[in-house]
Amino acid sequence: MDRRKAIHQRVLNATSKQELENAYGEWADRYDQDLVDDMGYVAPIMTCRILQGHVPDRQARILDVGCGTGLVGESLQQQGYRKLEGLDYSGKMLEKAREKNAYEVLSRGDLTASLAFPDDTFDAIVSVGTFTCGHVGPAAFIELTRITRPGGYICFTVRDQAWEEDDYGSVMAKLEQQGRWKLIEEKITDYIREEGSSCRICVYRKSGK
Repeated sequence: MDRRKAIHQRVLNATSKQELENAYGEWADRYDQDLVDDMGYVAPIMTCRILQGHVPDRQARILDVGCGTGLVGESLQQQGYRKLEGLDYSGKMLEKAREKNAYEVLSRGDLTASLAFPDDTFDAIVSVGTFTCGHVGPAAFIELTRITRPGGYICFTVRDQAWEEDDYGSVMAKLEQQGRWKLIEEKITDYIREEGSSCRICVYRKSGK
């Protein structure tokens, strides 16, 4: 197995937060080249296109959850969005994101715990590559709905393998039944083309005015 595939497998198979942070720390410098340029990681671009269709206001306050090296922020900035904030667990990845100058604010946070944002803060939340194997599970949606303003949007990817393993469909449907959010769009698309993986891109609207 070559280097890039080996580090990718370490990320997907991580069994602890520390193991995941160590892997991302080692990968940060080559992440964009390995995943985007070499392996065909198209999920960020596909997700940004879908988000733009639901959040046309370029002055919307948007939080990029699991922002990594800033691929999503960079893409949104190129489309005219300016009020972007990024959140990630890896300090090294945040350093790379800072170099892109796409975000007004970058902060470190853990999606398996409470986030340091007040209720109803963001007009939209976007998350690409976070809901995947060895990362964050669907329970994090409760916190994401909390910090999204009523009527705001939550747009995210779920890797195909994680969708089945972590029962995302049932959890998301339950949250809708509870009146937390409403499904607006769901699309299956390529994730990483070299490995032939796919993902679901989902867009939910937080309930309320």
